[in-house]
Amino acid sequence: MDSFGIPDDSQLEPVHELDDEDRRSLVRASPGRLDPGVAGLLRFILKQREVADSVNSLSMQPTPYPELNNVLVELVSGIMQILGSHFTGAYLQGSFAVGDFDEWSDVDFVVVLEDELTSEQVNSLQALHGLIFRLESYWAKHLEGSYFPSSILRKPITRSSELWYLDNGSSNLIRSDHCNTILVRWIIREKGVVLAGPPPLLLVDPISTDMLRREISGEILMWGQHILDDPSLYANCFYQHYIVLNFARMLHDLHRGYPGSKREGAEWAKSTLDPRWSDIIDSTWNGRPKPEEKIRQTADPAAYDRTLQFVQYIMSQCRAY
Repeated sequence: MDSFGIPDDSQLEPVHELDDEDRRSLVRASPGRLDPGVAGLLRFILKQREVADSVNSLSMQPTPYPELNNVLVELVSGIMQILGSHFTGAYLQGSFAVGDFDEWSDVDFVVVLEDELTSEQVNSLQALHGLIFRLESYWAKHLEGSYFPSSILRKPITRSSELWYLDNGSSNLIRSDHCNTILVRWIIREKGVVLAGPPPLLLVDPISTDMLRREISGEILMWGQHILDDPSLYANCFYQHYIVLNFARMLHDLHRGYPGSKREGAEWAKSTLDPRWSDIIDSTWNGRPKPEEKIRQTADPAAYDRTLQFVQYIMSQCRAY
């Protein structure tokens, strides 16, 4: 025993035999005094126990849809068991965070981890997502999200790193920068729905309106030009609807300086933009149900041509900001 009353390594009871309160007391009472390996082991055990307790007590009602809530419990508890002490938090973003979701919305999520996923963790998560996808639930086929190391999520930077990403309608993780945007960070920080973990405000640095507007403007012009350069890539019924609603939403977000829902964007566009676009906005909103079928249906040529004209119109409006 040293002069501070803290046992040295030779006297220290094996840490696995301590109860959790003794472990916490030892870590709190001995900053800088314990052997780094012992201190690290104590913290690791405590974090593992916290994760296990969280999994055992996981009961969430983040949405008004009980079936979806059950899917989310299966998803998050499985992720927590795989990641263990590397798990930081899980959050809903997208329409379930900003509002105006309905039974046809996809389910956007973000998982925050302490570090990059290992190959073993990726393999286990691939298996988990395959199991979730095969659940008898519509929602299980419409999850979409990314795995963010906490250091990457914190900084509001433009797309620079690919993350492990699950696309809507898929059961396999791929590498993509899809969610690695300032807009997603803003939604997580300001509107994110906690499934497990700390408040998201603690995980993302503040984001200015100017930063958001620069990214939104760039996305309108870049994605718009990509669509116009090769319209055949998007010439199905799903994308015809998706493009109109997203370009209306993006211009609305640019106008007011923060993200909103597709419904808000559609209503704003109908009341603010040239009235000649109102019919195409209405028809695309009404055409949202059953996206998994519509993506296999060829878009009506006349309706799709108007969609391309709408994209050009939104791009011209964007340049005024």
